[in-house]
Amino acid sequence: MNAGPNVPEREAPMAGWEQNHETAGMPQTSIEDLLKAVYGLEAAKKRPSTKAVADVLGVQMASVTGMVKNLAAEGLLEHVPYHGFELTAKGRELALRMLRRHRLIELFLIQTLGLGWDEVHADAEVMEHAVSDQLVERIYAYLGKPEFDPHGSPIPDSDGAVAARSGVPIAHLAAGDEGIVSEVEDEDPEFLRYLSSLGIKIGSSLRVMAKDPYGGLVRLRMGRRRISMGTEAAERVRVARSHV
Repeated sequence: MNAGPNVPEREAPMAGWEQNHETAGMPQTSIEDLLKAVYGLEAAKKRPSTKAVADVLGVQMASVTGMVKNLAAEGLLEHVPYHGFELTAKGRELALRMLRRHRLIELFLIQTLGLGWDEVHADAEVMEHAVSDQLVERIYAYLGKPEFDPHGSPIPDSDGAVAARSGVPIAHLAAGDEGIVSEVEDEDPEFLRYLSSLGIKIGSSLRVMAKDPYGGLVRLRMGRRRISMGTEAAERVRVARSHV
């Protein structure tokens, strides 16, 4: 019942999860959200600066500055000179724990309630803080121990191991390349609805027919259909190359 292709490469597993964090009066949900935001930036090879995290969370930079200082004092974050900060092993454990919850909840909402892939992100953001570890593991077993969420993103194991991201963005393919859609960004429901309008979903096969110069349109063929998408959108859809 996997939602994406099997990927053998895996990062090293972590130790047991930390639970019930509360630091300097900060709500646990705020701590968990910030650590997950930092993990997302690191996974995307982006510098986790105060501004970048504030943009992800939709809060003021001053709020992030104070939170980072508290979490660094608790050993969840580490300041890196001229780089910002990064997760410690302890902080990474908690971030991956929340990511596992989030992605399993998304899949559960789609497969049990029939919600669309554009409808589950916001609810999962709330529910991930409320469910118990026991319930999460029951959901995992009920869904058949899936490896990927509805958007093709790998679901971390209960011990913190997480599969490497598969594929490359469509924008990085050359004319003539073929691939299968393996992962899409899930934070923007409007973007997911846009992909649905093009007929793009996880598992879709496509071929790059042409690419306009200077960041113009990427022209694709999907079966008998021909579609075009802008470079910005093409950066947000990953495909596993194929040679069919």
